Amino acid sequence: MTNAIEASGLVRRFGATTALAGVDLVARPGTVLGVLGPNGAGKTTAVRILATLLRPDGGQARVCGYDVVRQAHQVRQLIGLTGQYASVDEGLSGTNNLIMIGRLLGESRAQARARAADLLGRFDLADAAQRPVKTYSGGMRRRLDLAASLVGRPRVLYLDEPTTGLDPRSRSEVWRLVRGLVADGVTVLLTTQYLDEADQLADDITVIDHGAVIATGSPDQLKARAGSQVLELSPADRGGLAAAAAVLARLVPGDPVLDTDRGAVRVPVTSAAVLPAVIRDLDEAGVELAEFTLRKPSLDEVFLALTGGDGPSGPPDQAGDHTRELERNSR
Repeated sequence: MTNAIEASGLVRRFGATTALAGVDLVARPGTVLGVLGPNGAGKTTAVRILATLLRPDGGQARVCGYDVVRQAHQVRQLIGLTGQYASVDEGLSGTNNLIMIGRLLGESRAQARARAADLLGRFDLADAAQRPVKTYSGGMRRRLDLAASLVGRPRVLYLDEPTTGLDPRSRSEVWRLVRGLVADGVTVLLTTQYLDEADQLADDITVIDHGAVIATGSPDQLKARAGSQVLELSPADRGGLAAAAAVLARLVPGDPVLDTDRGAVRVPVTSAAVLPAVIRDLDEAGVELAEFTLRKPSLDEVFLALTGGDGPSGPPDQAGDHTRELERNSR
């Protein structure tokens, strides 16, 4: 079976800055490939190459078997793209935005209107179909933007940080829509800084940092690389946090991590056999527990284990802003 997306050794430079340094990506048909990494990692550059918007300086990529450079026209017939920010016309209604896209794709007026009505209903926008988009909420605009990328019935959909700036409810709505698309057989490449988003949606994950792939695998496979399990506990009184950390440091190899905002402390463990001793010593130290959990590592912890640095959900960095400016200047 031909992979929906297959890229090998992708290189892209912007002057002295190397945005991609030999990136490999593979997405199986009808699955979600999560491309995870911090700002400036090269995620958007990879998407632009796969969408035929940028030419690579090295390597090659195929979408549904077509080369993104030599067969760009065929690739464009098969893909849809939703960027980080809504690209619809705020002065038009939801219906007219989708009709306009349909007409640009060569549909008759009747076909474009029927497709618009179908998508607006599917994305719970029928009641707002005739309203100008400037009156839509952020979540509604994002749903319309996603609908716009589906007018041409793509086999492969690129979602470049699709939930940036959305509230939790709107994010959940986008997640539901993505799951529905995959159930219909669409292949999705999802770039995100949000680790919980990748955990929720991705069948496979590629982690990129500084333009290079540093890990690949399913969410569970990547979590296994950060350690077998994590012990996390929260004292009933936050004043007992230091004492709890001291108990864990004494009994469990590795350094406990304090989360003062949540009033919790966590440490990786290799065996549950240590738990009775932890409970006993916490009791002897007078630490009353509000929560005591043994769980798999989160993707946040995976990223920290892989990079030894900040997780990808932090604020935009200067390198990321510089790379985006170089991209704009190269067009």
